[in-house]
Amino acid sequence: MTKGSLESTLDAKRDIRDVEEGANEASTFPPFDHLSSGEAIVLMLEYLRKLFTYDVWATREVLNCMLGLEVPPPRSVKWLAHILSAERLWLERLQHKKQTYPVWPEFALAQCRTEAAELAGSWKSYLDAMTEEGLASEVNYKNTKGESFASKKQDILMHVVLHSAYHRGQIVADIRAAGFTPPYTDFIHAVRQDLVD
Repeated sequence: MTKGSLESTLDAKRDIRDVEEGANEASTFPPFDHLSSGEAIVLMLEYLRKLFTYDVWATREVLNCMLGLEVPPPRSVKWLAHILSAERLWLERLQHKKQTYPVWPEFALAQCRTEAAELAGSWKSYLDAMTEEGLASEVNYKNTKGESFASKKQDILMHVVLHSAYHRGQIVADIRAAGFTPPYTDFIHAVRQDLVD
């Protein structure tokens, strides 16, 4: 490693450390430096509701595409079933309920359609009832290996959206590789088309 690249690496590490050390200070993250923590939580809750509206729309787009294929790719069906099962599992954890399905269930597309419709209503009800205080609170749960964890609800909710988007990306790539036209589920597309508010 050259002296210049070592200095660049050290500068980058110092920058990361400075951000990590100041992560709890609102002034570290403009444009939120003018907000109180309560105001920031309100904005977070509103934005999570928007992201879940997007999630429902994007999952429905993927499902409708797959329903329109004579023989959808089997991996895509498996990934969609996993998305829906994982979303239900996280909702059950948030509500302190028992797990309904395995993480990788064997759903046919008809059951995926039923699950997607049910989950859309369940997540909407959950998020509509969520308070700012509740969003910042922690929930205790066990993972599928039986390990205990405690996570903030806002972090779980963000995980649900990101996890689903990750697997929808796999589905889109799988549909394209099978020679079909996949759905266009980009978040920015949904926003530009006023499909989420």
